[in-house]
Amino acid sequence: MSKGHAQGSCCGPGFWNIQYNSLLNLEYVKLTKAIVFADDLLIVVTAETVREAENHANIGIRKISNWAKENKFTVKEQKSKVMVISRKNRRENKDVSIYLNNKLLEQVNTIKYLAIIIDSQLNLREHLIYTSTKCSKLIHTLSKSAKLSRGLKHEALNTIYKGAILPLMLYGVPVWIGAMAKKCNKILYTRVQHLMNIKIAKAYRTTSGEALSVLTGITPIEIKVAETDRLYHITRDRQNRQMDHEEEPKDLTHPADSESANKFKKRNV
Repeated sequence: MSKGHAQGSCCGPGFWNIQYNSLLNLEYVKLTKAIVFADDLLIVVTAETVREAENHANIGIRKISNWAKENKFTVKEQKSKVMVISRKNRRENKDVSIYLNNKLLEQVNTIKYLAIIIDSQLNLREHLIYTSTKCSKLIHTLSKSAKLSRGLKHEALNTIYKGAILPLMLYGVPVWIGAMAKKCNKILYTRVQHLMNIKIAKAYRTTSGEALSVLTGITPIEIKVAETDRLYHITRDRQNRQMDHEEEPKDLTHPADSESANKFKKRNV
């Protein structure tokens, strides 16, 4: 080998980070940000008008193309997409002409980034539709085995739900939890859970969702979504505090000054 390293090597990710880090240090145009995850690159351009965003995006991509040539990288324009995100009803034309390797990039209304489908208005309904459809197909695949008189038992179906279907439904909750505020989006996930509860409980289709949740012991999906989002924020805040600085014992709150101790004092008084 004249250069590089074998795929799957232990030092591969480290070498990649060193080489790819120079891409993040490029001097981009104002309000242009490069986001990198592994080998996925996302360029976010903020502008007042579509034409301004188009110009800034072309400038940023030109810098990336020059960087790729200098570092002997190949950026495939076939896998690159362009999407204009705006919630305002603008009268101006939203079609943009952005080029990579002197070829016009395809403009789309939805794009899949890190397994989350993002639409042009950031409603994220398309992601919920995609996930609910995928989970429904998995459940229907089990329907041949999960019959009333024979097939998989409810313990096995419960394990499949918690280990395979529920992680798919809860993936990326902090990103799309705002979409669950709409009833039409909440119904998509409720139907999936209702379908699985019927298989687990061996019940009729007309059985209510609340009754099925009691019979199967499965937490309603809207509560589970809120719980997952809350747990994520608690964990992230805790990690941020640990990364900022390490607290000394003298800086910690004395047990006598805690909230529980103060409530105990007031109650006794």
